[in-house]
Amino acid sequence: MEKLQLAMIQTSLVWENPPANRELLAAKMDQLKDEVDLIILPEMFTTGFTMSPGSLPIEEGQRTLDWMQEQAAKSKAAIMGSVVFATKENCHYNRLFFVGPDGELEHYNKRHTFTLAGEDREYEAGKKRLVFTYKGFRICPMICYDLRFPVWSRNTVNYDLLVYVANWPAPRIGAWDALLRARAIENMAYCAGVNRVGSDHNGHQYSGHSAAYDSLGNTLVFSKEETILYTVFTKEHLKVTRDKLQFLNDRDNFSIQQ
Repeated sequence: MEKLQLAMIQTSLVWENPPANRELLAAKMDQLKDEVDLIILPEMFTTGFTMSPGSLPIEEGQRTLDWMQEQAAKSKAAIMGSVVFATKENCHYNRLFFVGPDGELEHYNKRHTFTLAGEDREYEAGKKRLVFTYKGFRICPMICYDLRFPVWSRNTVNYDLLVYVANWPAPRIGAWDALLRARAIENMAYCAGVNRVGSDHNGHQYSGHSAAYDSLGNTLVFSKEETILYTVFTKEHLKVTRDKLQFLNDRDNFSIQQ
């Protein structure tokens, strides 16, 4: 039976301090249980949700990527999360990396930059979805605000797992809960969302609610606390539910204009 074992790290973050956050997260990963296949970290896990990417050294993104590769090799598990990443001076992305234990590397640039916070003015928007295969599972990663736009995440390519990493604030946490479950149900896929806890430099509060849902919207794991959440996904569940219900066969055909 093909299965994927996840560890989702729900944590507070040190504001705009990549070295401190790398140290914090390395210590948490040292506490992981055995047989974890994929470790998921929050959005902008080295800085918090900063709108001052230019205040960071341009090399910081690459330093964190190097660190992710080291941690993946050490833990023998893949690592996923987003960081501030500069491709050149004054050109920044909110970029999610997937780093495998054997050196696999994928990235996704956040498509829907959060205009309410001015993210659209500080970061370039991504143009392409990413779907890749790991441990027999087709995985589609997304970032925070992408959750509000179901067309972008529609399961037109038969992925098995939809992942959202986020800094989703407490006042709108009800939307996070409802939309994560909805994305699982409408796409007949597993859906995992990893949020942060604590407060940031701007006074925004984060209440966690990291969770994983199966393809029928049933809750597999959920927490409001600073913790590491564990869950297991199986291909058998997807095959049984999809073969029986066949909802994806009736999905609408459409194209997205860039």
